[in-house]
Amino acid sequence: MAYLSMGEAHRRITEYLNRFSDAVLTQDGSSLKQLLSISSNSPLLLSLADALNLFHDSNRLLKQSDRFSQISEIVSPLFRSIQNFRLGNLLDSYNAFEKAANAFIQEFRNWESAWALEALYVIAYEIRVLAERADRELASVGKTPEKLKGAGSFLMKVFGVLAGKGPKRVGALYVTCQLFKIYFKLGTVHLCRSVIRSIETARIFDFEEFPIRDKVTYMYYTGRLEVFNENFPAADQKLSYALTHCNPHREANIRMILKYLIPVKLSIGILPKNWLLEKYNLIEYSNIVQALKRGDLRLLRHALQEHEDRFLRSGVYLVLEKLELQVYQRLVKKIYFIQKQKDPSKAHQLKLEVIVKALKWLEMDMDVDEVECIMSILIYKNLMKGYFAHKSKVVVLSKQDPFPKLNGKPVNS
Repeated sequence: MAYLSMGEAHRRITEYLNRFSDAVLTQDGSSLKQLLSISSNSPLLLSLADALNLFHDSNRLLKQSDRFSQISEIVSPLFRSIQNFRLGNLLDSYNAFEKAANAFIQEFRNWESAWALEALYVIAYEIRVLAERADRELASVGKTPEKLKGAGSFLMKVFGVLAGKGPKRVGALYVTCQLFKIYFKLGTVHLCRSVIRSIETARIFDFEEFPIRDKVTYMYYTGRLEVFNENFPAADQKLSYALTHCNPHREANIRMILKYLIPVKLSIGILPKNWLLEKYNLIEYSNIVQALKRGDLRLLRHALQEHEDRFLRSGVYLVLEKLELQVYQRLVKKIYFIQKQKDPSKAHQLKLEVIVKALKWLEMDMDVDEVECIMSILIYKNLMKGYFAHKSKVVVLSKQDPFPKLNGKPVNS
């Protein structure tokens, strides 16, 4: 850091105070948000932090001028937060920022128009990011991480401020999405239900009036929740909305959506193209798709084992594991077509021992009784139409449409 004189430090702090005050007086939300974005490491805030760490009497500057009195409750703890962030004291930075954020909310309640929404978005974002970093600092010294939970409580208070009638309500969805990120990070996704209920059932909210960015994020997280609940039609609808409306230049975001949408599509019988998996670096799904195409149970299990950690972290492992039934259906379908070529009149009669042999060729060691059980499940799940001739150990398939398509419906429906 270059040499900084006391006079230059004083000038920088005064300039920041003037900019903050002017932004509030002129209701310039765009300028105000830049002054609050601590984690951005902007040159403006870095130079201010250096000035604050040299000039230790910034509170005197706030008290000296009536012009700064209305912002002092916000700026005084904000200065401490900026100082500590620059020094790497992340816990102290979060604690101070939380005080500044609470003071900001008190002022925000009194502003009738929604001019400060952009600044509020930055407050909501920063409280989450600083809490995550503070928790990492706490964990590193053996203490219980608790700040992200506190940030969630703060954001619920912000949501309450925005949930009333008036122009400010358009900001509710952004805050909801920040809450989702906290709840997913903490593993407390059940807490999402109350805010979802508020958004989707309250008459004061018209979903279409929210910004497209927030709608995409909201649909992404609620789609993930539907995946966890195994409500695949709803997950398909929400994640497809997110994908369709996502900025096409945000490839990382598209990849995040596809990580969940692909398992959902697979579960309802829709296979992705290879170019899609390659373009968005989702090759962990390649062998799963191939296994479904070939009816290769061995390949499916190998793919699940190879990428088990990744699928478990995403929460889609169980969804993919349930694709085994579709793989069995494809295998039986292949045997059916081979028999149809040899003897069309007997194609619909499949001996269980033939299926056993096919599975053994795939290194899947099963006996006739196990195969009979699997065939029963396929018939029950409507993946196969037919019945058993139990004595002769034969599956008698329907002559009309023996292998119904899922047509966008999950196997369990």
